[in-house]
Amino acid sequence: MDIRAILLGVVFALMWSSAFSSARIIVAAAPPLTTLSIRFFIAGVIGVVIAKFLGQTFRLTKGQRKSTIIFGIFQNGLYLGLNFVAMQTVEASLAAIIASSMPLMVAFAGWAIFREKLSVLAAIGLLLGFVGVGLIMGLRMTSGADGFGILLCIIGAAALAVATLVVRGASVGGNLMMVVGLQMIVGGICLGIAGVLTEELVVDWSWMFLVAFSYTTLIPGLAATLIWFLLVNRIGTVKAATFHFLNPFFGVLLAALIVGEAMSVFDFAGVFVITIGILAVQLSKQIDRTMDDGC
Repeated sequence: MDIRAILLGVVFALMWSSAFSSARIIVAAAPPLTTLSIRFFIAGVIGVVIAKFLGQTFRLTKGQRKSTIIFGIFQNGLYLGLNFVAMQTVEASLAAIIASSMPLMVAFAGWAIFREKLSVLAAIGLLLGFVGVGLIMGLRMTSGADGFGILLCIIGAAALAVATLVVRGASVGGNLMMVVGLQMIVGGICLGIAGVLTEELVVDWSWMFLVAFSYTTLIPGLAATLIWFLLVNRIGTVKAATFHFLNPFFGVLLAALIVGEAMSVFDFAGVFVITIGILAVQLSKQIDRTMDDGC
């Protein structure tokens, strides 16, 4: 893995983790689904315009069309939609920690559903990761965290895991920025319909809301998605997913710095355990891949 790939991975993790804190500011001032839908439409249109400027077209490969629809529905619609609704009552740090368990869900589903081989290192990583998540959720729930909001975060992480399992080929065949823009528009359509049916558009306008909305639209929304696809195209999904082990730490740190969420020693202990678990799972995948290539 070269220096550029490492930089891309760290920047992606920072951007991805920061989205929870900015989302917490947004949902305190505006209806979550409608606001998220508008964000996706804006980011999607910007992405398509940039793609056309770069000479890209709407002619996508079969794999890219599949990726566009599945990522639009599962990642942007279900995962982010459920997280935005949940963060009306759930702290940004807890939402980030639950979302960070996605690589663990992918590894578990690969073993339980698709009968993929699970190494000892991966099994230990899964155990550590889920123990860490359970520790933090248990402590937060005893302190009054909203159980329904936590359930929405878990379902959202599972939806992202499904998208990760079934999507292949998004970064192959060119038109990468076009794929990024179109999958956001797909998500915007899904969330827009849900927002119209369930929400009233009332916004508490402030400079903090405008900054958070603009930042979330352009950085975690557009830039982070593009960086992720570039990273996958450069080093592959398995190696790229290793950078998810940074998300629990960054998510908790940024929530404390940006929105002032209090963190206990037990929270940091849980984050450390989750981080080690995710890293172990991802390293086991790289070891398995290396052994397979060597055979």
